[in-house]
Amino acid sequence: MPESRPRALAQDVKLREVWAWSMYDFANSGYTTVVITAVFNAFFVAAVAGNAHWATFAWTAALSVSYLAVLISAPLLGAWADAHAAKKRLLLAATAGCVVFTALLYFASPSTLVLTIACVIVSNFFFATGENLIAAFLPELADSRAMGRVSGWGWSFGYLGGIVALGLCLAYVFWARAQGHEAAQYVPVTMLITAALFVLSATPTFLWLRERARPQAVEVTGALHEAWARVHQTIRHAQEFRDLRRFLLCIVFYQAGIMAVIALAAIYAQQAMKFTTVQTMILVFAVNFFAAAGAFGFGYLQDRIGHMRAMALVLSGWIVMIGLAYVAVDALLFWIAAILAGICMGSAQAAGRAIVGYLAPPARLAEFFGLWGLAVKTASIFGPLTYGLVTWIFHGNHRLGILAVGAYFVVGLVLLIGIDIERGRRAALGER
Repeated sequence: MPESRPRALAQDVKLREVWAWSMYDFANSGYTTVVITAVFNAFFVAAVAGNAHWATFAWTAALSVSYLAVLISAPLLGAWADAHAAKKRLLLAATAGCVVFTALLYFASPSTLVLTIACVIVSNFFFATGENLIAAFLPELADSRAMGRVSGWGWSFGYLGGIVALGLCLAYVFWARAQGHEAAQYVPVTMLITAALFVLSATPTFLWLRERARPQAVEVTGALHEAWARVHQTIRHAQEFRDLRRFLLCIVFYQAGIMAVIALAAIYAQQAMKFTTVQTMILVFAVNFFAAAGAFGFGYLQDRIGHMRAMALVLSGWIVMIGLAYVAVDALLFWIAAILAGICMGSAQAAGRAIVGYLAPPARLAEFFGLWGLAVKTASIFGPLTYGLVTWIFHGNHRLGILAVGAYFVVGLVLLIGIDIERGRRAALGER
């Protein structure tokens, strides 16, 4: 984030504040990397659920329940945050919830299966809610011409946070294995490491990130009624934002594929490619490194070549990655697919958030990023569930599972056609 590029930031924004905002991506990525992607998901299937035929489906179902809760609540929380200038207060509550229930995963075992599933659902709900809220600060911090660049800074910091969290956990796992500990002993401890790092890394966000919004006058009394009234108004005037609406539909499909890869990467590596726990952690460590590079570098490319061309390039890369993973029978080709997935993952996340920020009305940022969260969480429900159902129906065939979710990237690429990004920006600014 060099100071030689001041135009990337809004007029009253200092570099320290953008760093503090980025640090939240750094903080919460430890959760998604260690719990959802690299360590706990495979541990849940193999140890907590005992490799039962329903284990992968149970994991995806738990995530889907949490995302359904976010889907229902996100627009309401966003509308309420806009009306009361409360993004930062809600972000603090979501952070505390995620940290507490992540720490409770320390008690995961076959005898606490129900408690474990409940903690996964609740911790992931708070994680996803916080993700929506932190994204809503982006248009307040970045110049409208540099959304991709600044969004990329945040995502790249996020993947670096995943690397740090996974690196600390991996160091502990190596030490624990040297002491003769089994996975049932050392995996729960990684949950405590992840929770502690979340608290430490998110602290700068709450110290230096400013709440610039001002409370808005509302005609309907009661917080829930206020939120529903604002959401209803957004839906009623949706035709004014047809390009944003089409892009949100595009997000639903391509994010379905991304969320399936995130939620099931370690499971696929261990079940289809026969990787060990340590090999899988090293693989995801490398993937996060390339994702950080992709998020940081692609933001600059996006600002240079345009939002739509950039997103089309990313989705094409995802389609190639799925094909490579499907045909891979040796570790080398799977590593190539994984590295490509990392680059595309960071690029897609940064590019998508920037496009929503570019198309969202400035006075209703939290609400429209709530709709962005709604699109992402809708995808998060049926993306992993598709994989889980295919593996359940076809008796654990994980290759068919990855091929099935690849279709979502194809549909997303098709939907991208027809979006006029500048027409959408004019609509957001109230111009004709």
